[in-house]
Amino acid sequence: MEALLAAVAGMAALAAGLGAGYFYQVRLSRSRGREFARRVQQELEEVEARQRASITQTTERTREARAAAEREVRERRRELGQEERRLQQRERTLDTRTEELDERDRAFVQRGEALDERTSDLDKRAADVEQLRQRQVEALEAVSTLTRDEAKTQLLASIEREVRDIADQRVRQLTAEAAEAAEAKARWLVGLSLQRVAASHAAEITTSTVDLRSDELKGRIIGREGRNIRALEAATGVDIIIDDTPETVVLSGFDPVRREVARVALQRLTVDGRIHPARIEDAVNKARSEVEEIIEREGEQAAYDAGAPTLPRDILRYMGRLRFRTSYGQNVLSHSVEVSLLAATMTAEMGGDAELARYAGFLHDIGKAIDHEVEGPHALIGGELLRRSGIREDVAHAAEAHHFEVELRSFEAFAVAAADAISASRPGARRETVTRYLQRLERLEETAKSFDGVDSCYAIQAGRELRVLISPDQVDEAGVQRLANAIAKRVQESLEYPGQIKITTIRETRAVDYAR
Repeated sequence: MEALLAAVAGMAALAAGLGAGYFYQVRLSRSRGREFARRVQQELEEVEARQRASITQTTERTREARAAAEREVRERRRELGQEERRLQQRERTLDTRTEELDERDRAFVQRGEALDERTSDLDKRAADVEQLRQRQVEALEAVSTLTRDEAKTQLLASIEREVRDIADQRVRQLTAEAAEAAEAKARWLVGLSLQRVAASHAAEITTSTVDLRSDELKGRIIGREGRNIRALEAATGVDIIIDDTPETVVLSGFDPVRREVARVALQRLTVDGRIHPARIEDAVNKARSEVEEIIEREGEQAAYDAGAPTLPRDILRYMGRLRFRTSYGQNVLSHSVEVSLLAATMTAEMGGDAELARYAGFLHDIGKAIDHEVEGPHALIGGELLRRSGIREDVAHAAEAHHFEVELRSFEAFAVAAADAISASRPGARRETVTRYLQRLERLEETAKSFDGVDSCYAIQAGRELRVLISPDQVDEAGVQRLANAIAKRVQESLEYPGQIKITTIRETRAVDYAR
C-alpha cells in the first residue's frame, strides 16, 4: 500500500513537473514571438524610412535637373539672340559697304571720263609743243647763225668730253674691282715673298734699370764694404751696376727672369729702406715667388689670347718667361701671340692647316726662354724642347724652321716664317726702326707737299696711306685723279718703303656767308 502511495506520489510529482515545464515553454514561446514581432516591425519602419529618403532624394535630383535644363535653355536662347543681333549688324554693314562700292564705281567712271578728256587735251598740247619747238629751232638757227648740223657737232663734242670723264671713272672702278679679284692670289704672293726676305735678328737687350727715389739709396745698396751689393748679386745671379747716372741702378745679366727677380727685390728693398744681407735674402725669395706666379699667369693668358690654351703646363711656363725677354724693344711674348694670329690667318686664307700654324707660330720663339743656358740657335733649341715635351712633330718642325736653319717641309712652316718677319719688321715694332720709320713718314709728306695745289697732307695707317687735301681754286675736279697718279709716281721713284702706299686725294669746295 505504501509502495502504491509512493508511486502515486511520484507520478503526481512527475505530472506537476511536466505541467510546470509546459507552462514555461508556452510562456517562453510567447516572449520570443513578441520579440520577433517587434523586430519585424522595426525592420518595416526602417525600410519605410529608407523608401521615404530615396523618394525625397529622387525628387530633389529631379528638381535640380529640371532647373539646370531650364538654365541651359535660357542660355541657349540668349546666345541665339546675340547671334541674331550680330547677323543683323553684319547685314547692315554689308549693305553700307555695297553702297560705298557703288559710289566708288560711279566715281571711277567719272574719273575715267575726265582722264579721257585730259588725254585728248594733252595730245593737242603735245602737237602744239612740237610745232612751237620746230619754230624755236628755226629761230635759234637764225639767231645763232648755226645750222642744225653745226649745233649737232658742238653737242657731240660736249658729249664726248662727258663720256671721257665717265670713262675715266669707269677705269678707276675696274681697276679697284681687278685689285679686289686678285686679292686671294696676292695673299699667297705676299706671304711667299715675305718669307723669302725674312731677316734674323740676334742682338738682345741684357740690362734692366731700377729708378731710385734719391741717390742716397745707392750707398745703402752698396752697404758697408760692399756687403749688401755682394749679397744681392749672389742671391740673384745678376751684376748690379751703380754709376754716376742720377737716381738709377742698372741690372745686367743674360737671364731675363733673374733680372726681373733682381729688379722686383731691389724695388721692394728701396721702398722699405731696410737693406742688409738677411733682408736681401728674404726679399729675393719673395720676389722669386712673385715672378714665378707672373710667369705662369702670363703664359696662360698669352696662350688664351693666341687661341692655343691646351698646351702642357711646362710649355706655358717656358712661354711665360718670354714676358721678360725683349728683342730691339719688342716684347717676345707679345711677338709670339702676334705671329700666332698672323700665321693662322694667312694659312686659313690660303687653305692650309690654320690650327697647326697657330700653335707653331705661338711656340716659334720658345727657345729664347733657355738659349742662355743651352748653346745653339734659339729656333733649333726650341724645336728640340718641343719634341721632348711631347708636342707634335709638324708643330715642332714649323717652329724650328722659321729662321731657315732647317729646310722647310710644310706650307705652315712658310706661313710661320712669313708671320715672324711681318711682326718683327712692321713700322714701330722694334726700337731700331722707329727713327727710320718717322723719317720715312716725313719724307712721304714732303714729297706730296712739293706739288702745286696741295694744301696739306697726312701719312696714316702706319705709312700705308697718304691723305692729300687739295685746294679747289688751283685744281679742278678732273685734275684730282691726275694729281694722285703724279704723287704716286713721284713716291715710287724717290722713296723706299715696304708693301704699297695708298694715295688719297681729297678736293672739297666750301661756301661761307654771314648773316647780319
